[in-house]
Amino acid sequence: MKLAPSLLSADFGRLAEEVKRVEGVVDYLHLDVMDGHFVPNLTFGPTVANALRRHTWLPFDIHLMIDRPAIYAPQFKVGPADVITFHVEAHDPPEEAIRTIRGLGCQVGISLRPGTAMEAVLPYLDRVDLVLVMSVEPGFGGQAFNPEAVDRIRRLQGELRGRPVVIAVDGGIGPENVRQVVEAGAELVVAGSAIFAQPDPRAAALALWKAAGYTRGS
Repeated sequence: MKLAPSLLSADFGRLAEEVKRVEGVVDYLHLDVMDGHFVPNLTFGPTVANALRRHTWLPFDIHLMIDRPAIYAPQFKVGPADVITFHVEAHDPPEEAIRTIRGLGCQVGISLRPGTAMEAVLPYLDRVDLVLVMSVEPGFGGQAFNPEAVDRIRRLQGELRGRPVVIAVDGGIGPENVRQVVEAGAELVVAGSAIFAQPDPRAAALALWKAAGYTRGS
């Protein structure tokens, strides 16, 4: 398992400090980029993400919940350890988004809403590095976990047939369900409220590791 806390639940007035609180006990930073069109919310874009880059060594897991990923992805400063994930439902054709993101030298992820059939992402499994299963409707943090995501993770695990593609899960993950999604096949767990909305994000991250059945140093 790898853990990626979502900055959506962090204090936006002190992002650099928030990140420092979890360095060493998480594997990525998950950046939820929203455009107010693909989802009914606005967060931040490449200016904020690129500025934050100077304040941490953690790789970025950039989740583009936007209509035009092929246009805006190149504005993010990324490297081989970073991931940019786009939605299969976005306006830009998946082939174009994959080609554009791959050309940036980072890893490519594809995601789908809970109501989108799994068949929508299956044609692209040979061309991406990660599939993000949403366990809530994208757009807002703090939503309740949809247990149907567990079956979707299991099905996706079977569809991969040995392909080196990471299964990620995002939405409503906490100590009460993290082990369930990991045992189903999720390798990267995104958690927002369960970490950054807690009084001690570092302790909260360690509690997630413990709940998942892993030991992580403090």
